[in-house]
Amino acid sequence: MCLNCGCGEYEKRHKPSDITLEDLEKAAAGQGMDLREAAANLQQGARAIEEETQKSA
Repeated sequence: MCLNCGCGEYEKRHKPSDITLEDLEKAAAGQGMDLREAAANLQQGARAIEEETQKSA
């Protein structure tokens, strides 16, 4: 879905900056992890960034 926009088209890159399923698969494979674990780590990281941003505001 260009995973970042939520359109539901996982393999479609609408803009050069979009993240696709292929990008996530490559990142997961590079770390020797499965797709689900890589996606969970991204979500966890985004939450941590949001928390830090709120603390400093």
